[in-house]
Amino acid sequence: MKKITTPLTDETVKDLKAGDKVLITGEIYTGRDAAHKCFMEELDAGKELPFPVKGAIIYYVGPSPAKPGKPIGSAGPTTSYRMDVYAPRLIELGMKGMIGKGMRNQEVKDACVKHGAVYFAATGGAAALIARSITAAEVVAYEDLGPEAVRRLTVEDFPCTVINDVHGNDLYEQGVKEYAEA
Repeated sequence: MKKITTPLTDETVKDLKAGDKVLITGEIYTGRDAAHKCFMEELDAGKELPFPVKGAIIYYVGPSPAKPGKPIGSAGPTTSYRMDVYAPRLIELGMKGMIGKGMRNQEVKDACVKHGAVYFAATGGAAALIARSITAAEVVAYEDLGPEAVRRLTVEDFPCTVINDVHGNDLYEQGVKEYAEA
């Protein structure tokens, strides 16, 4: 188990390999398809993004409302492929990590290799458990998007697995290959 902190650096992501189990501590940002569309509109208009993109990790999640005394409700990952059209541009701008579930397209994987970023998977179906590692949550942009608003999450030992690394490895492809050879 590797422990990493945000913002991520080139050195940190170079050390991560597909299959590594990691615990993330620091700040991460949330964003799903509606927020990513807004990000592109901001960039196209020459504006800055509503979060510091360099070294950032974006978690693809639309959390449920927080219960009294809790920073957030259930916070399980959403399917990542819906962000594939947007991710390469954010990676090129310095984003270093993405958290979601499911496979990524080749363009995203190529951007990870070219610009030094990683894709992590969070365990689907473990939303309540994942929420325990979130110690604070604050809406920082697009509040009108409700659950899809961009939030800054403070996390401690947020559990993930590296799926795509900066070396071009893909844990999902490796798993299929290993199964076929068995």
